[in-house]
Amino acid sequence: MQFRSLGRTGLSIAPLVFGGNVFGWTADEKTSFALLDTFTGAGFNAIDTADVYSSWAPGNQGGESETVIGKWLKRSGLSRDKVVIVTKVGSDMGQGRRDLRKSWIIEEVENSLRRLQTDHIDLYLSHWPDPETPYEETLEAHAGLVKAGKVRAFGASNLDADQLKASFDAADAASLPRYAALQPEYNLYDRAGFEGALADLCRKEDLGVITYFSLASGFLTGKYRTAADTEGRARGEDVARYLDERGLRILGALDQVAAETGATPAEISLAWLMVKPAVTAPIASATSLPQLASLMKAAVLSLTPDQIAALDAAGA
Repeated sequence: MQFRSLGRTGLSIAPLVFGGNVFGWTADEKTSFALLDTFTGAGFNAIDTADVYSSWAPGNQGGESETVIGKWLKRSGLSRDKVVIVTKVGSDMGQGRRDLRKSWIIEEVENSLRRLQTDHIDLYLSHWPDPETPYEETLEAHAGLVKAGKVRAFGASNLDADQLKASFDAADAASLPRYAALQPEYNLYDRAGFEGALADLCRKEDLGVITYFSLASGFLTGKYRTAADTEGRARGEDVARYLDERGLRILGALDQVAAETGATPAEISLAWLMVKPAVTAPIASATSLPQLASLMKAAVLSLTPDQIAALDAAGA
């Protein structure tokens, strides 16, 4: 497995990150353990989650995904340094707001560590912007966790280019460490938010970048092509917005590359992300072993320049 440096974090990860949002939602504990065993057994090492996963599922309150991962970590017998755990803080966990106050981060990291059954988090991300809290306060909290050995590196998610630059300026002015990684939404369909100024800034400042919604809530698997295909599906409402002219054009390009390579649309979509110069690795989820086996093939799929250009043009 060819690992990649995650920017300046000091972490190295395989080119695919397992999305743990499904744990405690569409993957039960037994299935989750089997997925994680298979993923790490194949040489992949990074798992993404958040304190708030999977609060949206009926009967859940948040923390379910971290709890499943913690039980698996304890049961797996893997050396802790063989797994890179990415989790996030800042979502509403009942306090009524998106929250990056120092007091909340210090409190909530303890809850994540307890659920994960570990003494440290490899990469801790500020999940959402919190306009009520100064960047300096948030960065000071993260820096303190690194100093205490509870976090190895920290970054942010869902910041645009102006917000990320403002966080850098605040860090420099206060002599605090900067965010070292970013988790943006980015895929063949959703491109405008990352490509351009944000991607350029990440490359200039050598940020590690792991993308979420890498398969556009499953749309880029190719299994949703009409409104009828979304009915009764867990992510049906999320997928419906992709069923427009551009979305269908992207599926057509994926079908063409699939015919040329024998790969699936999902594998091709992830391989496309893996060759983007600003991206370290995409995040993708699976709820079955056959799904996971397919996704892992993306790490060894080579797309030709013409195929990459065709996919670029279809989603432009």
